[in-house]
Amino acid sequence: MLRASFRRLLPALLLPVLGGAHASDLSSRYTDGNDDMVADAPAKPSEWLDPNTLIFAYTPIEDPAVYAKVWDEFLQHMEKVTGKKVRFFPVQSNAAQLEAMRAGRLHIAGFNTGSVPLAVNCAGFVPFTMMADEKGGYGYEMEIITHPGSGIADVPDLRGHTLAFTSPTSNSGFKAPSALLKSEFDLEADKDFKTAFSGKHDNSIMGVVNRDYDAAAIANSVLSQMQARGVVKADQYKVLYTSQTFPTTGYGYVYNLKPELADKVREGFATFDWEGTALQAEFKNSGQAQFIPITYQEHWEVVRKIDQAMDVSYTCDR
Repeated sequence: MLRASFRRLLPALLLPVLGGAHASDLSSRYTDGNDDMVADAPAKPSEWLDPNTLIFAYTPIEDPAVYAKVWDEFLQHMEKVTGKKVRFFPVQSNAAQLEAMRAGRLHIAGFNTGSVPLAVNCAGFVPFTMMADEKGGYGYEMEIITHPGSGIADVPDLRGHTLAFTSPTSNSGFKAPSALLKSEFDLEADKDFKTAFSGKHDNSIMGVVNRDYDAAAIANSVLSQMQARGVVKADQYKVLYTSQTFPTTGYGYVYNLKPELADKVREGFATFDWEGTALQAEFKNSGQAQFIPITYQEHWEVVRKIDQAMDVSYTCDR
């Protein structure tokens, strides 16, 4: 069973539950006729969404207002391509973002790496693109960081200390470090070390810098962005562990968006010119320079394997 402390962080509707991995965990409300592991568009036009205003949300971060400005030029471009108004929706939690898409109130979104499987299976999310560098390279690493003076020199020293996670749906903020700490160092949460949940990578990083947490598991792409903005300095933290590379935030739309409109959304991402934009300024320090095409089946395989290692599958209320 998942611990009660995890259950308080997500509504019962969207909880990842134990029970073994399957090739597809799609909710029974969706169909997958082409076996690509994501929901098909409804066959009946009457079930398609064709809103006058498209709602876009980026994965929860510390200050949504900052990212509303970062995405402004992109959303203006999306308006021109789709012929629709496009509005930025600041979300405060992964659960809120997932629930909004499942309810049909969120049409386009960027879900963090670990939330993508839950969004696909429970909210009908269809990821098709992610950020990459100029050569098409992509990804980030999970890092475990501590602060100078914590008394933690390496990973085994975490024993007896407090490690901050972000949320149970986060790949680098919970699932990957949990699996890797157990398999590589035989360290189990709330047995060998104490845990805290900060809600966001930004919060975890600032918690370490301000010495509220002894250590934290975070995405180094977020750390790079915060350091570039001058929010944190390199001498305020120490990296204890760096993982393999994982896919970054997945971008896509809700499965029942009118197919012609969904095609326009794809076009909007593919044709956006980054040069001189706030999006370029924000993400260049983590190496992002373009959107590249991806598939959930291929690019999220490593994330699904981590879920399998933790005996996690995603189910939803039918």
